[in-house]
Amino acid sequence: MAQDMQVPESKSRNFLLFQGLMGPFFRRVGIALRKAGYGVYKINFNGGDQLFWRLPNGIDFTGSSAQWPDFVRQVIREHGITDVMLFGDCRPLHRVAIGICHEMHVRVYVFEEGYIRPDWVTLELDGVNGHSHLPRDPEWYVQRAAELPPLGPHSFVPSSFRRRALEAVAYNAADILTRWYFRHWNDYRPWHPWIEGIGWLKRLRNREAAQIRTDATIAEIKEKALPYMLFPLQLDADAQIRLHSEFKGNEGAIDYVLQSFAHHAPQDLYLLVKEHPLDNGVKNWRKLVMRIARKYGIQDRVRYLECGDIAVLVRDARGVVTINSTTGTLALASNVPTITLGQAIYDISGITYQGSLNDFWRNPTPPDEKIFNAFRRVLIDRCMIEGGFFSEEGLAKLVNGTLERIRSSVRANDGSSFVTSSLERLNVIKR
Repeated sequence: MAQDMQVPESKSRNFLLFQGLMGPFFRRVGIALRKAGYGVYKINFNGGDQLFWRLPNGIDFTGSSAQWPDFVRQVIREHGITDVMLFGDCRPLHRVAIGICHEMHVRVYVFEEGYIRPDWVTLELDGVNGHSHLPRDPEWYVQRAAELPPLGPHSFVPSSFRRRALEAVAYNAADILTRWYFRHWNDYRPWHPWIEGIGWLKRLRNREAAQIRTDATIAEIKEKALPYMLFPLQLDADAQIRLHSEFKGNEGAIDYVLQSFAHHAPQDLYLLVKEHPLDNGVKNWRKLVMRIARKYGIQDRVRYLECGDIAVLVRDARGVVTINSTTGTLALASNVPTITLGQAIYDISGITYQGSLNDFWRNPTPPDEKIFNAFRRVLIDRCMIEGGFFSEEGLAKLVNGTLERIRSSVRANDGSSFVTSSLERLNVIKR
């Protein structure tokens, strides 16, 4: 865990950015930090990182994983780094770097897809989900929320699947073309970038057909008033699955959920399996889900959706089954019973179902509204920023919100917001 430390004044703060989400987000953050007078540096791990950075102080890491620790220490010392920013705290090189930052008293800001959906992004100190310092005590959230003012108005943030897909294709292409230079780069994702790029192009090509299939399934559900529970898939390479659950990917989770549904769910209940909106299309999840459903003899009660408004699907569900997806908080906000199968920031007594999956099918219980609202209020105050990655409006909001959080870490020292000290967080956990 990071040591408690004094935050330096703005003029002496130097930021080092590691790997971000595929796309221009970290470039936009870098531009904003530079304009605000901070020193800004960026480590590029591959050609995709280079492509989307294109600012001064880009530092290429072309060494091996064995050379990484010494490289990080050298960069931090040479440039007087006081703050590190990264996306995804479970990426192997990031995990090593976070440990080094703690040793060297460097603050670490971790971005991740928002705990709350939609229109939010997570920015938390040191780590997220299973690595988060936030406690699991429901009373703690009730007490903290009572000290906070009401939330202001919140507006919709647009997002473009096409933009996301094209940015991923560009990133992967740049990665492939520069492998000769970044010869030791070992992608944390399990697919070659060429395969992933083709997957994105296939998804773009098949969007219309997927929408037609989805519309037909949703029409059937509405016309027949089919009672259902929802199982939203996560990204197969998501470290939140691989490191913060007992599953190694989606396939094992799908088999586990469908087997339980087959043996313990009421015979009139249906299960909707929803594809992740940012799935790269490398695997045919629809085909796999229906194959497993046939294995357990429940193909007539299982439906697969490639598209669809997740908020509407959640609202009408009898319950939501998730590993640790942010769809869980969306369901809880709609008072829909929710069970998690892995470590999730919101898996708290009084919020999520604390029994077994086998019992959940027949006895789902909704969240305690008071506890969930308190949890949500504290979460937004401590580690959420309005915005998104896949539209100009979303990026502008996100970058402005990030800069404000960075500035607030100089102004506040009372532990009442994002800037809670590591020592206070440790005391909270122990209590």
